[in-house]
Amino acid sequence: MNEPIGLYIMAAMYILAGVMHFVKPKMYMRIIPRYLPNHKALVFWSGIAEILLGVALCIPTLKAFSIYGIIAMLLVFLLVHFYMLSSEKAAAGIPKWILILRIPLQFLLIYWAWVYLG
Repeated sequence: MNEPIGLYIMAAMYILAGVMHFVKPKMYMRIIPRYLPNHKALVFWSGIAEILLGVALCIPTLKAFSIYGIIAMLLVFLLVHFYMLSSEKAAAGIPKWILILRIPLQFLLIYWAWVYLG
């Protein structure tokens, strides 16, 4: 356990986020852009990916792989953030200013992961 506590907080965050895909799948299906196929499968597999990447952060030999996977996943998830801005239904009643703030937050999360590559 020589890793900084922030790495374990990040791991817990992604594991919890992944678990939520199975607890509230309809919420996640609603925010997937309509042009993407099979929303149910996308929610399932993105949940699995988040859980596995979160766990892999805690395994030294898999940490770098996990960080690159998290960064790629966060970049792909930008599609969802932009879709939520463009669709009333996908926005789910979240105020537009919060949806706008989520975009730079996504880049902060990418930076947070990148910091642990060193």
